[in-house]
This record gives sequence, structure tokens and C-alpha cells, in this order.
Amino acid sequence: MKLEVKDLHKSFGGTEVLHGISFSVESGRALGLLGRNGAGKTTTIRILMQVFAANKGTVTLDGVPFSTKKIGIGYLPEERGLYPKKTVTEQLMYLAQLRGMKKAEAAKAVKHWLERMGVEQYASRKLETLSKGNQQKVQLAATLVHNPPVIILDEPFSGLDPVNSQVLKDVIQEQIAENKLVIFSSHQMSYVEEFCNDIVIMNHGETVLSGDLREIKTLFGHGRLVLSLNGKDGEETEAIVKERFSGLVQPDGIHKDFVVLKMTGETTKTQVFRALAESGLDVESFGDYRPSLNDIFVERAGDEA
Repeated sequence: MKLEVKDLHKSFGGTEVLHGISFSVESGRALGLLGRNGAGKTTTIRILMQVFAANKGTVTLDGVPFSTKKIGIGYLPEERGLYPKKTVTEQLMYLAQLRGMKKAEAAKAVKHWLERMGVEQYASRKLETLSKGNQQKVQLAATLVHNPPVIILDEPFSGLDPVNSQVLKDVIQEQIAENKLVIFSSHQMSYVEEFCNDIVIMNHGETVLSGDLREIKTLFGHGRLVLSLNGKDGEETEAIVKERFSGLVQPDGIHKDFVVLKMTGETTKTQVFRALAESGLDVESFGDYRPSLNDIFVERAGDEA
């Protein structure tokens, strides 16, 4: 399956909040939908969920208008949406049957997912008596109980400790391996890098960057190097670079223990390496710069920072 979003526009009260959002995602791949608060991610998700319609633009699945009535969606909202005073099993059964499952089928699926999430011992407990981490695991079970082909996860790791995070990571990886179509929205860039093949970065209701994450990293790293010197922090290394190598490179980002260098003019990596070797400096590491997703995000969506 291939889900395509083309030229989405949405206005509220005369104010346009989406200005032509476009992206696509295929089964067996995960898309990271990224943006700062107010970028338009939630509005985009609500259009996908058909909570409301776009003013302009299309959402298609394999070239046909996308319909949540025909294709099941598993949606994990950022804010927990289950019933705190109902038992875990009671509400999972209700949600599974609400999504079209027969009672026996629903009971089997609920049992499977409670066991898979490691919360089967809480099956008869009211949700409000569970820890936040276990409530989130129940919420993910509710998202997946009806075996949806399309999964939308909005900040799924919010409030989880490392052990519970690992359970969720394993489950999400399993869903991707089962050829599900996954859209993953989070401010935690390390998780996005771990799961997502493709990314979309939104800013002020516009798509400012989209595509294959590996290709984007290669593009952003082109012409840049990374240097760290033994016993020197990033600021000290920057000062040395400016003083001794300004004809070859310019500092293009300071980190705690290293600096990113941008080669000037026709400079090559070999020339920089030779200059460092002849300088007598104690080089700890030197090589091509491979930006993190966080670095890329700040560069493309950090205009107000």
C-alpha cells in the first residue's frame, strides 16, 4: 500500500494553518512526521483520521481516495483516551468490537495483546489503578487490537521508562516487519531515527523537508567534516580552527567535545587531513560529518530558536 498526501490546505476562522502539505509513505516503512509545536502535525493527523476535511488537497491510498470506513486505522493519541474507571479487559473488548470484531475474535485478540504488552495481570483492574507506563502499554494494545493496516502513533514513548520503552519499540518494529504502514510523530528524535525510513519536517504549516532519511543525512553532511582534539572542548577547538586553518575550513557548528567544519572553496578532505597532521595537534577524531536528525531538525525548523 502507498498512502499519498498531496497539497493539503486547511483554514480555521479565516486563518490558514496548512499551506500545501505533501508526503507519502508505503507499507513496511515508517514515516516520521516532525515539527515544532504549532507546525500543523495534529491538524494533518486529524485530516488523515477524517475528523475533519481539508479545504484543498487529497489523501489517497494506492491512488484511490482514502476512507477510514474501508481501511482500518490504529491511532495512538498523545493524550491518553481510554476510560480510567473501566477495567482493562472491558474497554479493550468494547473497542475491538466497535471496530468490527466479533466477540470471540475480540477476546482472543485482547488476550494476545495484554500478554504481548506484559500487562495481562492487570486485565481485571481499573485503568486508573495502573502506573502511567502500564496505561500507555494498554493504550497501544487498544491501538493494535483490531490488526489495522495503517498505524498512526503520536508521541508513543511519552512518560515511559527505559524498560517499558523497549517493549513498545519491539512491538512497533514487529508491526513494520508485518508490512504495516506506520506514521510516527514524536519530538524524541532518537526514536524517529531508530524506526523511520522517511521523514517529513513541517514548519509553520509547510513541508520544509521530506524524503529518505539516509539520503537526507548524506546531503546535509556533504562538504562538512567533524574534528575533536584531545583535551579540548568544542569552543577551544573552534578557536584553534579559526586561528590556524581559516583558509581551508570554517567552523559550522560547535558541540560539547567537537566542531563541525565546512570546507571552503575547492578544499578537499585530504588537504585538511594533511594540514592537521603537519600541525602537531593531538587529534582525537577526524572524518566526514554525519548529522543527527536533531541537527537537521534544528537547521530546518529552528528559525525561531
